[in-house]
Amino acid sequence: MERMFGKRFGTFFALINLILLIAIFFGLFFGDVIYKKANDNAFAGERSAYAVIRCDNFEILMSNNCYARLPMASTTKIMTALLAIENCKLDEVVNIDNRAVGIEGSSVYLRKGEKLTLRELLYCLMLRSGNDAAVAIALHISDSIEDFAEMMNIRAESLGLTDTHFTNPHGLHDDNHYTSAHDLAVISATAMNNPDFARIVGTKSISIGNGESRRTLINKNKMLSFYKDANGIKTGYTTKSGRCLVSSATKNGVTAVCVVLNISDTYGLSKNLLDKAFSMINK
Repeated sequence: MERMFGKRFGTFFALINLILLIAIFFGLFFGDVIYKKANDNAFAGERSAYAVIRCDNFEILMSNNCYARLPMASTTKIMTALLAIENCKLDEVVNIDNRAVGIEGSSVYLRKGEKLTLRELLYCLMLRSGNDAAVAIALHISDSIEDFAEMMNIRAESLGLTDTHFTNPHGLHDDNHYTSAHDLAVISATAMNNPDFARIVGTKSISIGNGESRRTLINKNKMLSFYKDANGIKTGYTTKSGRCLVSSATKNGVTAVCVVLNISDTYGLSKNLLDKAFSMINK
């Protein structure tokens, strides 16, 4: 009797062990699949978004949550640069105002009284994301940051955008400073249609100024090296906005703009979206 019980007891535990092993296997396999699926769709949350559009006709090629109002960090500077190019001559000399010195966040360390051309400031703005350059440009065009922000809002309205509001030229967080993936894509496509803007944001590195004012600027936008056909345009990050990226690329004569807001893998997702967009365009 004891032998029979022991044999049955051993068989029972062997069966339990087998069930546990199967459970662990399926847990590891399907758990990994579920994790990957969730990770792939991380952008679908209400605080994340993307949009891909053509630059020539603003057609939306792909989007997710694209009308949600979200913070956009330094991608704000796309509108700042567009206004500067549309309202000034690039060779104008800008005398750096004291109010543009010591701005928090990304900086090119402008000095009071320093003189740079608007073109040089735009390289500082778009390659190095200089918040001080953004303020210097804004004060060159307007009397105050508030007046320049109003210009930004009027320009957004002229493009028919209803989910965008600017309070500053650099993108440092403000609860009333926001856009949507769709609106930012339209602003970016408009800017990329300007040859001066496109030339600046497509530059990987440049040296500006002379003597003490000489600076070598390396573009922070890694998409220019990561994606073969990339030609712009701007990165962005704050703790409130998460990682943001506006990228552009041209294939077979068609330029597409991709906006991703609050995405951890901005470059990976942007590459995949652009690949899909161009496969749709070239069908």
